[in-house]
Amino acid sequence: MTDGDPERVTLLWEGEVGHFAPGDGPNLIPASQFERLTGWDLRAEGLCNGDACVPVRDRRAVEPTPGILDLREVVPLLDRPIVIDDASSVVAVGSTRSARRHALVSRAAPEFSLPGLDGRTHSLAELRGRLTVLVTFSTWCGCRYDLPGWQALADELGPAGLTVIAIAFDQEAEVVAPFAEGISLPVLYDPSHLLSELYAISNVPTVVWIDETGRIVRPNTPAFGTDTFADFHGVPSGPHLDAIRDWVRTGEVDADAAAAGIVAELSDEEIDARLWFRIGAHLHRVGRDDEAVAPFETARSLAPLDFTVARAAMPLTGRDPFGQEFLDLYDDWVAAGRPFHGAEPDL
Repeated sequence: MTDGDPERVTLLWEGEVGHFAPGDGPNLIPASQFERLTGWDLRAEGLCNGDACVPVRDRRAVEPTPGILDLREVVPLLDRPIVIDDASSVVAVGSTRSARRHALVSRAAPEFSLPGLDGRTHSLAELRGRLTVLVTFSTWCGCRYDLPGWQALADELGPAGLTVIAIAFDQEAEVVAPFAEGISLPVLYDPSHLLSELYAISNVPTVVWIDETGRIVRPNTPAFGTDTFADFHGVPSGPHLDAIRDWVRTGEVDADAAAAGIVAELSDEEIDARLWFRIGAHLHRVGRDDEAVAPFETARSLAPLDFTVARAAMPLTGRDPFGQEFLDLYDDWVAAGRPFHGAEPDL
């Protein structure tokens, strides 16, 4: 069966893609299939994954028919957001809210595993023991030309214990690769925008500093590796690059900058927008472009000034992310006070 078969539903569980034969609607999944795809099963003591169990107060709501679970009831019990696109029979489930809240408060960097341009899967855990600068960018942003600047920083400070890792909010390696020619630092891509959800990232480039223990010492900050478009956005690259140099060489982090960067939690609308975007991105990847338009538009309506949603959808729906629509979005964003989940840029 091909993706899009009306007799099966696609389940996007964070970054994983699975399929199941539904009941009378895409929200109804055989319990055996739910366990196969997620590791959770319904027992007398509740929903369980190994020894971990979540109580179920209304079993009839969770299991309306013997052996059939209702995703709209089950998933929220697991502290996860869910959206269901009935038209395309695609379901998107996000990361646990408690995990993200814990990360925002404790500064423990959320773990992730993403594909790299080198064909390998890379994880944040691999970098434990080194100082890490996480740079998110995209080919729909002028910051795609900043990789040489970040490479120069990595070359300069690598011997002192710094790793720079770049992550593109893009669908395919082939789209990112032309901008990474001559780049040796790890360049990953995030087709499902997992980091946008895990780290509450709402624009690119966003830079995060992570220490050798895996703790975020400076949260989301708009920063650039070069001054290619500084006349447009007004943020010079030098001050932030110098701040990284100071951190690596002295261990010092500007207290005001770190405190100002406490990242606000995503709103329910922003979380749902990311899941709707994830559905649209999946449909685009599997060639169902006509069906992708509506989820992308739903995502944009929920988070109209979030560039990882509104601008990111432009090239995936045949629109120019550098054209007048982007300029109008930018003007609206500026007029709204430049909303951003994180710190003010270094100027």
